[in-house]
Amino acid sequence: MRIPTNKNPRIEVVDALRGFAIMAILLVHSLEHFIFPVYPTNSPSWLNTLDQGVFNVIFTLFAGKAYAIFALLFGFTFYIQSNNQKKQGKDFGYRFLWRLVMLAVFATLNAAFFPAGDVLLLFAVVGLVLFLTRNLSDNAVLIIAVIFLSQPVEWYHYIANQINSAHQLPDLKVGEMYAEVGEYTKAGNFWSFILTNITLGQKASLLWAINAGRFIQTAGLFLLGYYISRKQLFVSTKKNIHFWLKILIVSAIVFAPLYTLKELVMKSDAITQQTVGTAFDMWQKLAFTLVLISSFILLYQNEKFSKAVDKLRFYGRMSLTNYVTQSIIGAFIFFPLGLNLAPYCGYTISLLIGFFVFLLQVEFSKWWLSKNKQGPLEHIWHKWTWIGTKK
Repeated sequence: MRIPTNKNPRIEVVDALRGFAIMAILLVHSLEHFIFPVYPTNSPSWLNTLDQGVFNVIFTLFAGKAYAIFALLFGFTFYIQSNNQKKQGKDFGYRFLWRLVMLAVFATLNAAFFPAGDVLLLFAVVGLVLFLTRNLSDNAVLIIAVIFLSQPVEWYHYIANQINSAHQLPDLKVGEMYAEVGEYTKAGNFWSFILTNITLGQKASLLWAINAGRFIQTAGLFLLGYYISRKQLFVSTKKNIHFWLKILIVSAIVFAPLYTLKELVMKSDAITQQTVGTAFDMWQKLAFTLVLISSFILLYQNEKFSKAVDKLRFYGRMSLTNYVTQSIIGAFIFFPLGLNLAPYCGYTISLLIGFFVFLLQVEFSKWWLSKNKQGPLEHIWHKWTWIGTKK
């Protein structure tokens, strides 16, 4: 076990874990060509086999899990900021609401180059749950988090359908919206591409999050991260190490049956797939997410591992800057308005490109933070958060 130093080990592991999440998001988005599904059509069979293997591994490890880690740490950060203000006798809540407004602006910047809309806008909307629950007890926060993570909306629709077969999920036309956004991406007209992304693309993204169960799950993850931060569970203590070991064991045990049940449910009728299937899909991904988080925290106690992933701390400290610039770089590499490499890049090549972008961003983050306390966008967010104060 690492011997605690004067540095805050909780902050170190959180920065590294956030960096890990942003890296994983980049790799998934690279395989997806940043939601521009155009791929080579005449690759040799050996490369197709390799591509499929790469796709299966990356999506199994990271799809739906990297975002969940990112969301959980969003709730964690809220507590740190809120508690710092509470020590000074101040309520951070209303300043946080203004912070969410600014996050929506950053979401628009990112979405301009990301045709599927942007998760930051989802965070800006769902972040209201943190404001509303900020003064509740620890137990209340945990209970509400569990309720959200149980996917109550999906179960409501399923039960309603069982009572009345005429009850169906609302058709939000998400597929049609994404198809239209895709056409603008293919056209390669810069301004039409930008305008469509920040309007129709953002709308499609929010509605997709509702359909996919992510809207409610994100609220639960925010509160779970808030609870973890309240309980100081990222602090490197013997008690907390035992806690994360238990989480690893339990999560690993429940993952397999949850995944199996999800696969079985997905063979049922459409309404069951869309409701119960979504709930089980969210649960198995949450279980695997907890496996990743607990494994990372436990491994981080080892000096060799912490040194090996040390650069992730710099990457994580500039998570907003790196997340937004990923989309800009990805659009330039894969889209017709840039180098248009999507038709020539299968999953394997796309993964290598994504990892190369990651390495460039890591080195830039390390260089920038050697000269500045925060990343460029982090600095703007912080400065404008405290506008009108002497902070």
